[in-house]
Amino acid sequence: MTKKSTPLVTINDFSMAFGNTLVIDNLSFDIKRGETFGLLGSNGSGKTTIIRALLGIYQPTSGDLLINGKPYQVDSGIKLGYLPEERGLYKKESVISIMTYFGRLKGMSKDDAISWSNNYLKRVDLLDKANTRLDKLSGGQQQKVQLGVTIMNNPELLILDEPTKGFDPVNRRLLMTIIEEHQATGATVIFVTHQMEEVERLCDRIILLKDGQGSAYGTIPDIKKKFNGASLDDIFVKIYGEQDEMNDSERSNA
Repeated sequence: MTKKSTPLVTINDFSMAFGNTLVIDNLSFDIKRGETFGLLGSNGSGKTTIIRALLGIYQPTSGDLLINGKPYQVDSGIKLGYLPEERGLYKKESVISIMTYFGRLKGMSKDDAISWSNNYLKRVDLLDKANTRLDKLSGGQQQKVQLGVTIMNNPELLILDEPTKGFDPVNRRLLMTIIEEHQATGATVIFVTHQMEEVERLCDRIILLKDGQGSAYGTIPDIKKKFNGASLDDIFVKIYGEQDEMNDSERSNA
């Protein structure tokens, strides 16, 4: 088997419990090199838990979560960019200082980090804010800066947790284009979103989580075929609607 055909991310028999609450239940799937993989599900379905366990922030209750065939470590050699759902940068510093600092952490020279940052800020219409403190920017502007920090130095694995949250349609389209450019360079992307049109545009395969397990897993055409050609929105509603109907029935019989 060639290196290209081996999965970049492998998750085998992964379970995660917090106290008596089982969040992930014996879950297995893989993510191929160079694909964009949609990690989907309702709030609380375990998406962020999977990412945090994959990155070693959480220790799994059981199972294996591997990147390049081994548990992830900061010094493992893979270039990784992670945009968490909970954004966090140094808000008292200027935009260019923040971006230069993170560029240096990613191995860029100071001049290269400044040059890259200025080019990016120009593209996202923030060049005039380069010397502005981050906390003086709007939430959407801060999010653009955070995305820039995430994609600096062309990561081979990009993990994007709700990257378009709070964006207007113009900025959502710009962000999608930027992601597509990284796809074209061969980057592997793990994409968490509730926007099914983004999934349709970007994702090669998806897993739809429910009750800590995969209720649907595969390419978008294959999943649609399984659900008689339904749209992803309708599939999402069907999968979670079944749970809601069951809960309503339980309440009526209580």
